[in-house]
Amino acid sequence: MREAQFLFVVHNLVSSLLQLYWPFVSKMSDAKAPLRPKRKMQLVDFLIQFRWILVIFFVLPFSFLYYFSIYLGDVKSERKSYEQRQKEHDENVKEVVKRLGERDASKDGLVCTGRPPWVVVGMRNVDYKRARHFEVDLSKFRNILEIDKERMIARVEPLVNMGQISRVTVPMNLSLAVLAELDDLTVGGLINGFGIEGSSHIFGLFSDTVVSLEVVLADGRVVRATKDNEYSDLFYAIPWSQGTLGLLVSAEIKLIPVKEYVRLTYKPVTGNLKELAQAYADTFAPRDGDQDNPSKVPEMVEGMIYSPTEGVMMTGRYASKQEAKQRGNVINNYGWWFKPWFYQHAQTALKRGEFVEYIPTRDYYHRHTRSLYWEGKLILPFGDQFWFRFLLGWLMPPKIALLKATQSEAIRNYYHDHHVIQDLLVPLYKVGDCLEWVHREMEVYPIWLCPHRIYKLPVKPMIYPEPGFEAHRRQGDTEYAQMYTDIGVYYVPGAVLRGEPFDGAEKCRQLELWLIENHGFQAQYAVTELTEKNFWRMFDNTLYEQCRKKYKAIGTFMSAYYKSKKGRKTEKEVQEAEQEKAEQETPEVDE
Repeated sequence: MREAQFLFVVHNLVSSLLQLYWPFVSKMSDAKAPLRPKRKMQLVDFLIQFRWILVIFFVLPFSFLYYFSIYLGDVKSERKSYEQRQKEHDENVKEVVKRLGERDASKDGLVCTGRPPWVVVGMRNVDYKRARHFEVDLSKFRNILEIDKERMIARVEPLVNMGQISRVTVPMNLSLAVLAELDDLTVGGLINGFGIEGSSHIFGLFSDTVVSLEVVLADGRVVRATKDNEYSDLFYAIPWSQGTLGLLVSAEIKLIPVKEYVRLTYKPVTGNLKELAQAYADTFAPRDGDQDNPSKVPEMVEGMIYSPTEGVMMTGRYASKQEAKQRGNVINNYGWWFKPWFYQHAQTALKRGEFVEYIPTRDYYHRHTRSLYWEGKLILPFGDQFWFRFLLGWLMPPKIALLKATQSEAIRNYYHDHHVIQDLLVPLYKVGDCLEWVHREMEVYPIWLCPHRIYKLPVKPMIYPEPGFEAHRRQGDTEYAQMYTDIGVYYVPGAVLRGEPFDGAEKCRQLELWLIENHGFQAQYAVTELTEKNFWRMFDNTLYEQCRKKYKAIGTFMSAYYKSKKGRKTEKEVQEAEQEKAEQETPEVDE
């Protein structure tokens, strides 16, 4: 409420200026601003309509200072020797173990990290922090410990983000096998949760590229989990567990060789949504089933659906500097701050036809960072205009954490009800059906498409391919993995744009039921309406609960469901749920 009161005062002071300025700004932008329902104007409507004031004069400058301070810290870390970084890491791990040893389970409550809720990258209200009282500080775990060129492994701490790791590895012509697009996404979040990129149709999700995990367990033991050692069950259970099995303190992640540029082809497609889905599948999944043939499968894939009848599919491969600079080739140095936002640049293919260009590799990796995909249109409706990009584009993007920190609860709840941010993981052959459902029930555009594999593993983790998928030999599938697609639905529904009623909570419930019925999965960072029963219908908890019991996480860490559950959780509610789970796991003793 302090923010609301502050902005209300600002409104009274500058209202006359806004009345003159806002029409000019609106003409300078092609953004489709959400219309308000025909009802009495409330304070939250004002806060959202003029939120750009706070963003320009507070969020953007402080974001720049924050990013710059983090950059200086990263540079300082990179100058340290391997021995020094390893020594500091070992000391920090000991501090975590010591801190856990100080916990009195009878009065200290459940364990959580010391990060403030607004720092977490995600849409849901991080209300689970209200229910846990014993904090463990992991803020020092933000260093790249080692780049091993012989083993092709990067050993990093959990708070290392994608911008940091690409800045170090790309000049070496190396990269993480799956490097998520947004700079702010951290290794810990991508392993404990969900991470994807345009190379995931080859390598799977981010967690599939992990070689080993260093974890501090509830009892203070520090273990190294791999797919073939004594902690292999923990290794497979940690992805999607939301950090509820232990505290991740480092990870070894697969590296791949890359080149200086990405040769990117933009191909426009038209037709109905089913036809767009098929055209998308054909860009990376050979119909003859030769999915592992590098001559038939591009190294990067991405699709964007701009309307029910139009889309652009992008395929890329790595290219040398020598190739990129050959006569006639077009180089797009996309890293410049004044460049058009990527999704709008790709959209030009609908008018100009298919075209090819070369983008510096690191610029390609972070192509969606500056505009936060297309969410930047809601934050700054004129942010995509040339005058703004040229004058202030170097300040973009706003720090997501600061955007969340400057939101009142009323604004958060408004976004939950009138705005959609969901990543839907569905089998490739059901993409057309999902697109039609989203159009019919939500009408959100653009839509992001990114293919990824879900591997058939020796155990059954929280997400898994459809049973018997390999017998059908569908497009994109192999004997060892089923091809899925992340359908990214981010923006304001058409009904809200038109000022019509929209029940966001009910649509979310319907969407989640559709996913359960079609063996799909919902990214857990998003707002969810799942009940506990339906949560565990969507995700398999067999291995997860086995590890919760085996590694004494019950009664120490909150369960994945309660961490994802919408709404505030009281300490009593969570403790009772943990106690019930502990009693279920304790066998009765005959007297």
